[in-house]
Amino acid sequence: MSRRALVNGCRRSLLPLSLSPPFFITKSLSSSTTQIQSPLHSNLLRLLRNEIQYHHDYAPPHQPVTEFDRFMVEDRPGEQWITLRGKSAEDENIKIEATMFDGSIITPKSCDEGTQENTRLHISVLVDIWKGQGTDLMEFVCSAWPDSLEIHKVYIFRNGKPPAQPYMETALSFDFQLSLQLLMGWPVIFRTLNNELRTGFYKFLKTRGVNNGLSKFLHDYMMNKDTIELMRWLGKVQSYFGK
Repeated sequence: MSRRALVNGCRRSLLPLSLSPPFFITKSLSSSTTQIQSPLHSNLLRLLRNEIQYHHDYAPPHQPVTEFDRFMVEDRPGEQWITLRGKSAEDENIKIEATMFDGSIITPKSCDEGTQENTRLHISVLVDIWKGQGTDLMEFVCSAWPDSLEIHKVYIFRNGKPPAQPYMETALSFDFQLSLQLLMGWPVIFRTLNNELRTGFYKFLKTRGVNNGLSKFLHDYMMNKDTIELMRWLGKVQSYFGK
């Protein structure tokens, strides 16, 4: 599976969604007042106008940030994903692609919180790490939860290309550095690795800024982006019916 196909497959979120009124309301309704409109048409416009006004008054989005920790954040207006780019202390390139919310799970609250349930939103994350053009590329397929990052699969591409030989788990040793050399194959299912290797991979990502703090940032960012994209979509619908 290509990295682009993976990201495209994850790009399912709430609604396509903008900022201030001048940004997303592209056509004034004043031009439509001279036309005869049906009650249904007028009522729909009123509902759209009220919905947009509500978000501006009670839940306004803020301007998306462009930096987090060591990463530059590339927003993609109208898209269901973002890209972060940065460098590690070892001068490695780090690229992170994250979807908007693409799923959720229900978890019970603790006794102190009552009997209600918690909804934990999910973000799919793809992390690529490499040193330069033509060098080996390590890729992690992860889940970003509100307070934690979870690794699912690990790939290593020789010279940035998909591997030709399957990975054999029996070849793994307990030495982390040696194991990395042996992981040149098909994607490794993370839960099948021994505890020491799993801990080693989490430490590897943590020292490069890919950690629980990044997960929390992504959830805050996507919550704001979700509102922005919703308002963008409402503005387009309002513009269409206002013609």
